[in-house]
Amino acid sequence: MDMPKPEGGSPPVTSRSLEALGLSGILERSLFINGAWRVPAGGRSVDVVDPATEAVIGQLALGSPGDVDEAVRAARAAFAHWSVSAVAERAALLGRVHALILERAELLAQAISLEMGAAINFARASQVPLAAEHVRVARDLLASYPFAREEDGFLVSREPIGVCGLITPWNWPLYQITAKVAPALAAGCTVVLKPSELSPVSALLFARILEEAGLPPGVFNLVNGTGPDVGEAIAAHADVDMISITGSTRAGVQVARAAAATVKRVTQELGGKSPNILLDDADFERVVPLGVASAFRNVGQSCSAPTRMVVPRAALAQVETLAAQAVAFMTVGDPASTDTVLGPVANPAQFARVQEMTEAAIREGAKVIVGGPGRSEGFARGFYVRPTVVSEVTAGMSIAQEEVFGPVLCLMPYDTVEEAIAIANDTPYGLSAHVQSADPQAARQVASRIRAGQVHINHPNWNPLAPFGGYKRSGNGREYGVLGFEEYLETKAIIGATA
Repeated sequence: MDMPKPEGGSPPVTSRSLEALGLSGILERSLFINGAWRVPAGGRSVDVVDPATEAVIGQLALGSPGDVDEAVRAARAAFAHWSVSAVAERAALLGRVHALILERAELLAQAISLEMGAAINFARASQVPLAAEHVRVARDLLASYPFAREEDGFLVSREPIGVCGLITPWNWPLYQITAKVAPALAAGCTVVLKPSELSPVSALLFARILEEAGLPPGVFNLVNGTGPDVGEAIAAHADVDMISITGSTRAGVQVARAAAATVKRVTQELGGKSPNILLDDADFERVVPLGVASAFRNVGQSCSAPTRMVVPRAALAQVETLAAQAVAFMTVGDPASTDTVLGPVANPAQFARVQEMTEAAIREGAKVIVGGPGRSEGFARGFYVRPTVVSEVTAGMSIAQEEVFGPVLCLMPYDTVEEAIAIANDTPYGLSAHVQSADPQAARQVASRIRAGQVHINHPNWNPLAPFGGYKRSGNGREYGVLGFEEYLETKAIIGATA
């Protein structure tokens, strides 16, 4: 079958820099502790690389376990007053943060595009505004959330859990920060944040926003550093009451082990291998392009990406054609260009991972419909992978079981709905899933049998109030909305307090 190829970009890629964004020196003062910016004393640093050019844009100064100790002390001291602050005060603070994110939206989008390669239009339309929504939701929840309620003979009080250690990834750098920091602050908790050292610029800009919004010293602290040095020190710290991590399943396991000795709460949003079941009555002309777009959103670097399209065997050839056509319309190119749909993947390790998994799929018998291993056509530099669709994938293949984290879509045929559900559930993960059908009731019945924390029927709009989190090795706990907010609260029963 002669399938169209995705469009390639045309070098040279735009040369961008922190200096051009007015951010010279931002990576040096990489600690924000007790309301003050600091330079780590250890003298260690790591290169921050523009994935579009492979050029080093700066060196991030790395913190240490000693810096974690200092940040935790500041957060513990600040908890005494922030935990009993007025709800209206916390809501007003979050309102100022929300307004500042919107005011600085273009700078934040440019920073995210530079540090992790997101196409600028995607950064503007999704990475930044969706991050702002987490702040808005946390602010608005405070207007109606019942922190205390009377039951039959007792009072139930919901109180801030304490000092929260928050560990966030490189793929949605601002979005994942606000998804944790905003509800934690709204609940009355204090925070020590470790963002990814691979995409630190947006995190530093967010810390500046909190500072300008007037957050009291010590309520929010930021320590940049590596997972083994800073992440594990936060997780193991006796004065940290809760850990929330978004990252790989491997990282989640390491953090949980470090946290176990102090019996702190651990919430984890980890890996995924999400299915997208197309029932035989689905409108394939509509849902296949949408499914490809969902799988390749953020260049496939989303833990919830529906990268397994489970399709009726009788419709497989049609779906192959529609998927290839959809990819052909996705311009691979310079992330600074408004014409670009897919920029580079974010770092060299991710580039290598996509190559490794695509090659494994071919070795194990998958059929390449479009794309395949190698660098995208037209690019001599940059972490540009070829957007790829492979078909005739079976559940035993590595590509069907392991997270790729790149623009690689598997087409998996089925003969019965029972088989489709079995395929959907046949992975170690259970983060997200999709179902497509002309019959909403049939779709709901299938959705109810998928072992995943969130199921989308017929490509609905994103909802920041819908709880998000996983079954199985996709993690524990929930984020977003009321349930995400309640992860940062303890429950106290006061018996005899009511008449």
